[in-house]
Amino acid sequence: MTQDDTSTPRTPDDEQSLASRGQNRSQRPTSSTFVDFVTSGWGERAATGTERSAAADHTAARRSRLSAQFPGERLVVPAGTFRVRSNDTDHRFRPHSAFAHLTGLGMEQEPDAVLVLHPVEDGTGDDGSAHHAVLYMRPLAGRDTVEFFSDSRYGEFWVGARPTLEDLETLTGISTAHLDGLRDAIAKDAGEDGVQVRVVPGVDESVEAVVEEIRQTEAAGERDEKLAEALSELRLLKDAWEVEQLRLAVDTTIDGFEKVVRALPDALVHRRGERVIEGTFLGHARLEGNDVGYETIAAAGEHATTLHWTDNDGLVTSGQLVLVDAGVEVDSLYTADVTRTLPVDGTFTEVQRRIYQAVLDAADAAFAVAVPGSRFSDVHAAAMQVIADRLAQWGLLPVTAEESLQPDNQHHRRWMVHGTSHHLGLDVHDCAQARKELYLDAIIEPGMVFTIEPGLYFKSDDLLVPEEFRGIGVRIEDDVLVTADGNVNLSGALPRDPDAVEAWMAGLLGR
Repeated sequence: MTQDDTSTPRTPDDEQSLASRGQNRSQRPTSSTFVDFVTSGWGERAATGTERSAAADHTAARRSRLSAQFPGERLVVPAGTFRVRSNDTDHRFRPHSAFAHLTGLGMEQEPDAVLVLHPVEDGTGDDGSAHHAVLYMRPLAGRDTVEFFSDSRYGEFWVGARPTLEDLETLTGISTAHLDGLRDAIAKDAGEDGVQVRVVPGVDESVEAVVEEIRQTEAAGERDEKLAEALSELRLLKDAWEVEQLRLAVDTTIDGFEKVVRALPDALVHRRGERVIEGTFLGHARLEGNDVGYETIAAAGEHATTLHWTDNDGLVTSGQLVLVDAGVEVDSLYTADVTRTLPVDGTFTEVQRRIYQAVLDAADAAFAVAVPGSRFSDVHAAAMQVIADRLAQWGLLPVTAEESLQPDNQHHRRWMVHGTSHHLGLDVHDCAQARKELYLDAIIEPGMVFTIEPGLYFKSDDLLVPEEFRGIGVRIEDDVLVTADGNVNLSGALPRDPDAVEAWMAGLLGR
């Protein structure tokens, strides 16, 4: 078959660059006749109906708090870029969490965009701050442009219409500008004796390169790390809107766990029963939220003793426990992080229940100290006290529980090597770049949201435990909001007590 004269001209492979060869498959016409025809005859675009986001007032306050830490400096916060998954296909885009936190943009908004906080005279900036925020973005291209029909990453014909500058300004309450003006905007008055520039590192290499070219100072890297640190610490206390989003994420996750239980009969008869569980939860997360907040752990039997088992390619067998660690990420990108360890048949054996109860008691002890005035590290210590005591009662420790708890010993940690808690929010391990004194050593305050997740893991080849324990892994994880007078278990509607778990499963399975 011959190609007609409107098809893309073909050239010998040795005359065509590697970068351009991926477009061969499209056989895209390039004739002026085609271009004129495809870019004409379109009606007026329908009004988008964009309204100001409910997050906008909260994000303004967050930017003001950040502004106060860096007066007179220009702060550059990229959203990030597409990441290649395979050849010319990309992973689904997710904006960097700091960008999402300061703009309120979630889902797949907005690749290549960059938020810049420009320094102004103190008190004259946004909301009386020392900065004026501008969101630089790649706006919707006109239908009279080649991008409209030919660009498979950005073109409207390929991926749908991008928002306009006006759309995003209305949505976010932030001034917007074309991405083409970013370099000049960053460079304005910048230099050794002028405005100092900081950029969030590791997000967008092209933006970092622009900043490096402009400033060229040896202390730049250290300054950037301080910005990343500040952005992480800015999320340690959640505002009312963030708490609302986390409640939604947790509630949606609980619904997903119910679907998982209903899917257990199918998991029992499939050669990859763990994938049945994973797929059930993933489908729910995509239907009701944006995605999963992290790769789901669906670990049956021995696999539950591997802390981050995400292969999920194993059998689910009668008589086993299955550890499901999963969280829905809602459209705003806030995620839940919940774990339940479930008896596949709906009923715990005596040994399974004994181990499960020890983990539950450890979790309850952690909840008791997860209150204002305690230190964050106290939560872990309370859980470890119970774990060490129980292991000592079972005769598994070579020393007393008190001796094991001493920093130079820690024998009990053989069966729980991970920590008990981590902050939760836009990232499943939120605020991870915060300083130790504001994280592990911090005094717990109202507005903090973190997990409580003790566990016990007895590998099948562990000769230091009774044979009946081997191959059993149990973790119970809940999401906790600290309040002025204590705490709230956001995931408390999902049963935790073993009797309640059995009754809940029986109801879902119609038994």
